[in-house]
Amino acid sequence: MSAYFLAIDIGASSGRHILGHLEQGRLEVEEINRFENGFKDVNGEYCWNLPYLFNEIKQGMKKCKAIGKIPYSVGIDTWGVDFVLLDKNNTVIGNAVSYRDSRTKGMDEKVYSIIPENMLYARTGIQKQIFNTIYQLMAIKEHHPDDLQKAECFLMIPDYFHFLLSGVKRCEYTNATTTQLVSPNTKDWDWELIRMLGYPEKIFTQMASPGSTLGYLTAEIQEEVGYNCKVVLPATHDTGSAVMAIPSVQDTPLYISSGTWSLMGTEQTTANCSEISRSLNYTNEGGYDYRFRHLKNIMGLWMIQSVKREIGGKYSYTEICEMASREDITSIVDCNQDRFLAPANMTLEVQKACRETNQQVPEGLGQVAAVIYNSLAQCYRNTVDELENILKTKYDGIYIVGGGSNADYLNQLTAKSTGKAVYAGPAEATAIGNILAQMISAGEIENLKVARECVRKSIDIKVYQ
Repeated sequence: MSAYFLAIDIGASSGRHILGHLEQGRLEVEEINRFENGFKDVNGEYCWNLPYLFNEIKQGMKKCKAIGKIPYSVGIDTWGVDFVLLDKNNTVIGNAVSYRDSRTKGMDEKVYSIIPENMLYARTGIQKQIFNTIYQLMAIKEHHPDDLQKAECFLMIPDYFHFLLSGVKRCEYTNATTTQLVSPNTKDWDWELIRMLGYPEKIFTQMASPGSTLGYLTAEIQEEVGYNCKVVLPATHDTGSAVMAIPSVQDTPLYISSGTWSLMGTEQTTANCSEISRSLNYTNEGGYDYRFRHLKNIMGLWMIQSVKREIGGKYSYTEICEMASREDITSIVDCNQDRFLAPANMTLEVQKACRETNQQVPEGLGQVAAVIYNSLAQCYRNTVDELENILKTKYDGIYIVGGGSNADYLNQLTAKSTGKAVYAGPAEATAIGNILAQMISAGEIENLKVARECVRKSIDIKVYQ
C-alpha cells in the first residue's frame, strides 16, 4: 500500500479531511473529519471565523494520528477571492471579510476610473464579479486606508492556513488568479496593474504552482498534532482541485463543478481574453499545469442550501430533489442575478422574482426547489450554447463533479435541457483533486492525464441520457 495523503477541503458551508492512498492502481479515499463553516455578522461585516477554522484543521489532523494513518503530506484548498492582510507581527489586520459582504458596492466604478473594464479583462481574463479581490482591496483602500498602510503581507485564505502550518508564506497560483491581479501571460502578479491601482507592491508574496512543497510542519504544530509531514500546495482554489478529478479521457472536457457555486466550462492551454468572452462574462482562472479554466460562475446549489436552511431543515438534499421531481411547475428565474447572492430570505426572493415576471409563484419546499433546479438546468443549457459558439466546437457530454453530482433530479434535467449525456461523479472531486496534486508531487502518479485515468477506474460514474 502506498503512503497516505491528506486533503483538507474547506468550502463556504463545510469542511472535511479526506485521506487518500493508492491500492493496486486504484485511488482509495476515506473521510476522517467534517466540520461546519459559514460567515457571521461581525460589527456589520460578513466575516469568516479563521481561528475556528484553523482549530478544526488541527483537530482533523490529530484524528489521523488517532487512527494510525500518518499522512506523507497535507494540502488545503478553499473557495477563491477572499484573503487576509498581515502586519509585521503576522497578525491579521481587521476582519476576514467574506465575498458575500456588501463592502464592494460601487468599487467597480472606482477601479474602472483607473482602468476601463474591457482593458482590465483583456490583461487578466477574469470575469467581473463584484466580490473579486481587486474590488475588495479597493474597498479597503477607500474605507480603511490605514489597514493597507500597516499591511506587510497579503495571503489568500488557504495560503494563510498553509503559513500557519509550515511557517512559509507563498501565494498559490490557481487561487491567486481569482484576485483579477494576475497576468495570464507571465503567470505572475500584474505588477503594472497593481501600481496603477495604488495597492502596495510589497504585500504581494512570491507565487508558487500546485505541487510545490512548502516544507514541513512547524515544531509547534508537530507537537500539537503528534507527527510531522510535508506541506504541499494543491490547486488551492477548490474549483482548480475539482477539475483535476474529472474522469475524462478527453484533453478539454466540458464540466460543471457543482457545489455552492456551479462552475461550468472547459480547459484551454491559453486564456481567452476576447471581447465576446468578456461580454458573456466568462473567466479564465488558472488551473493545474498552467491550464486555464474557461468557465462561467453560476449561482449553483447555494440557492438550494439557503432554502433548505429556511424551510426544509429536516429534509436531506436527496429528499428535496425527490420532492421537486414530483412538482409540475415551469417557472424560471435568472440564477445569475445579484439578488440571489445574499438575500435576507432566498425562498421569498425566488417567489418575488416569479411574481415580478408574471409566472406561477411557487409554494412550499417542493415547488421552490423545482423552480431552482429547472432554472439551473436552463442556465446550463444557455452556457453550453455560449461555449460552443465562443470556442467553435461541439461537446458530446458534460462531466458533473462535486456534491451536486448526487443531485439526481438536477442531473436528469441537465441532460434533458442540454441534449448532452451527463456523467456524474465523483462527489468529493475537490478533495480527490487535492490528493492527486500531492501524489503527482510525490511521484506516485506520473501526470494529470494518468491521474484522471486513475479516477475514472476508481469510482462509479452515473450516466444520464
